[in-house]
Amino acid sequence: MIRRTALISGGTGGLGTAMCRALADAGHTVVANDLPSLETQCKEWQAKQRDDGYAFELAFADVTDYDACAAMVEDLQARVGTVEILVNNAGITRDGVFKKMSLERWQTVLDASLGGMFNLTRQVFEGMLEGGWGRVINISSLNGQKGQFGQANYSAAKAGAHGLTMALAQEGARNGVTVNSISPGYIGTEMVMAIPEDVRNSIVAQIPVGRLGEPDEIAHVVRFLTDEKSGFITGANIDINGGQWMH
Repeated sequence: MIRRTALISGGTGGLGTAMCRALADAGHTVVANDLPSLETQCKEWQAKQRDDGYAFELAFADVTDYDACAAMVEDLQARVGTVEILVNNAGITRDGVFKKMSLERWQTVLDASLGGMFNLTRQVFEGMLEGGWGRVINISSLNGQKGQFGQANYSAAKAGAHGLTMALAQEGARNGVTVNSISPGYIGTEMVMAIPEDVRNSIVAQIPVGRLGEPDEIAHVVRFLTDEKSGFITGANIDINGGQWMH
């Protein structure tokens, strides 16, 4: 097993935590990125993870800020090592029907959920090419494939993640750099579990397997795609939605 340095944006959230643990279990040095404004909460998260046996590094930057991402990665690579695994997990929602959607709501979601993928990947992709090895995983969404009422901004951003994935996969292929995306359906994160129970039950009723997904199920695929033996998988999207969307 070769020990790599992995950077996960939005790494202290529900999905992010599961991904951090999965990559640490695979033997990698794991860095969780989050917003500078959340530093106190992130350090509490870090301490809790340490109590559970996981020694994660932290790196702070707003992924919508290109210069902040550049500075964060420069510091990180001097402090921890060259980033060879990047998981673009950060994203936000600002839902609303399109006829009432403000430019601010549209732009904010595009900047965070798609622009952030560019801002972070741009900092590490060239180094991966030069090093002859790399793994980029873009966390998309079921709604980036089928669309969702009231989520024109989010659906557009997550659909864009697929285009970015396929284009970068072609640029990285000859140099041992794979780029893939994962499209989760409804996962039992804290955010989803906060949905009123009757609404949540109506969502589950639409999922053929009859339940929400688990964060560990997403993390399992992240670990698989970052494995040394997964170098022939690139430009792919993996659906993890319990059969809710088949195509």
